[in-house]
Amino acid sequence: MRITELEAIPLALPFREPYVTASGTLERRETILLRLGTDAGLVGLGEAVPLSLRGGEMLEGVLRAIGKLARRLRRVELAALEGEDPLGAAIDAFVEVAAGRRLPPPAAAALETAIFDLAGKVAGMPLWQLLRAEEVEPVECNATLVAGEPASVAAAAESWANEGFRSFKLKLGTGDDLDQVAAVREATGESARIRVDANGSWALGDATSILRRLEPLGVELAEEPVSGLRDLARLRAGTSIPIAADESVSSPKEAVRAASAGACDLVGVKLAKVGGIGAAGGIVSALPSYLSSALDGPVGIAAAAHAAQAIGRIRPDPGLAHGLATQRLFADGYARRECELSDGHLHIPTGPGLGVQVDEAALARLRI
Repeated sequence: MRITELEAIPLALPFREPYVTASGTLERRETILLRLGTDAGLVGLGEAVPLSLRGGEMLEGVLRAIGKLARRLRRVELAALEGEDPLGAAIDAFVEVAAGRRLPPPAAAALETAIFDLAGKVAGMPLWQLLRAEEVEPVECNATLVAGEPASVAAAAESWANEGFRSFKLKLGTGDDLDQVAAVREATGESARIRVDANGSWALGDATSILRRLEPLGVELAEEPVSGLRDLARLRAGTSIPIAADESVSSPKEAVRAASAGACDLVGVKLAKVGGIGAAGGIVSALPSYLSSALDGPVGIAAAAHAAQAIGRIRPDPGLAHGLATQRLFADGYARRECELSDGHLHIPTGPGLGVQVDEAALARLRI
């Protein structure tokens, strides 16, 4: 079996409301759907989410990187996917295509996901089973609250809570930080779990002061309050709130350095940021982690939801909600079958591979 077609489709997914963070404001999420067609009639799906707000490649750069893979992909023999170790064969195929290329992490994540999706379809098993997880369970998710006036953020938290969410992530760094957290705590009650994310926008002194003032509000963790491992380590020594790295840890090597430096307690792992499920596993090996969305579309969310099932094979689950409920933020999507979000949990669709089915009419509507 060989890959006969590569299709990279740029899409724009509109938000219900502007997505506001300390890094900037988005009206829509640009992403790329990758489809790998084979001579056996199977199609593997992957998704590349450019991280331009975080200093990564723009959409055009990721598209070019994917396009350059076509020749190598057509040379790869995929017969081993039908053997006794389809996961090992899928990893070998990914390495064969990616070896020696400096792929942007979103492109690497899309390529790996599409090959894994194909492997699951060939083997007739869902991706979580291909990844050797023992069972599939609903994935608990946190609500994602965009920055805004305290009253509006609290109202949004109540809306999420009415849908069964008990964990809330606040995007801080745009002003009224303390008031936003206090308002959400009052709106959601003492049992709710609140985490904050400043996207590295605070200076060390400001972050230390803000987190100390947040401590009485029972904050679960602070994600990337400052930028860089040195300042994260200094901040961690000055607060009782657990520190989670995000932008400062984007590879297994960086995770090892972060652990050695005592820079963080946790890592928020985005497949598009780190380059896929394999790289995410390397980070989980070094530090307790939870998976998070890079504002992915249906394919990226499904890949992370399947990966979440296998994290427990690497280290004990830290018991944190994953940041994978962001599909609720979009006004439109491109799948007719995807993960279902209900009662604060993400439910993986049945079927081989990712279980995602594409809506061709939606692709035409959302295509850039």
